[in-house]
Amino acid sequence: MRHEFRIFMDSVLHFLGDHPKLRASGREIVHSYKSRLKNRDHLRAKLERKREEGRPISLANLFERVTDIAGVRIMHLYQEHFANIDEVIRLKIETGDWVLGERATAYTWDPEAAEFFGKFDLEVMQKPTSYTSVHYLIRPRADSPLCCEVQVRTLFEEIWGEADHQINYPKPTESLACREQIKVLSKIVGAGSRLLDSLHRVHQDFVGSGKS
Repeated sequence: MRHEFRIFMDSVLHFLGDHPKLRASGREIVHSYKSRLKNRDHLRAKLERKREEGRPISLANLFERVTDIAGVRIMHLYQEHFANIDEVIRLKIETGDWVLGERATAYTWDPEAAEFFGKFDLEVMQKPTSYTSVHYLIRPRADSPLCCEVQVRTLFEEIWGEADHQINYPKPTESLACREQIKVLSKIVGAGSRLLDSLHRVHQDFVGSGKS
């Protein structure tokens, strides 16, 4: 199965990462992308955590309950560019090439971001960890055991996510100072994303005015 997961994951990765509507020269929407297959040790640890939480996973429901064995991450610079990425994903679903395992979810702590994502067909949820990203669970067909979790986020959100991953994965830190500072970092990331979006709009207006 690992081989099949990798083949499907790679097809999702390159469809989105190299899509002409998202990588057109001079107006790149996708900045960068990467993928990973969950290794056996991490999968074993996740199954153990679920068992300890009273939500055991068996071979019968493994591929239904564990939906992040294969993962693709798509990074973009400006929040407004999310609309372009979402459009490409939705078109692939509408044509029947992909199936959503469940309604796509936007995780955010930021009320402004929640308002932005509320304009799309997304379940908007707040995580206590201040995690920020949009998740799509993509399958090749409804009855397939294969699933690829696609995460779409800005570069600022990627920085926060990488820092949080090192500190809180696979086991959350017990350091109060680390927990507080990672929350502060999420606020800085949100402010940075908004400033970057503003800078982009000002630049576009300036270029459009013919003064450049």
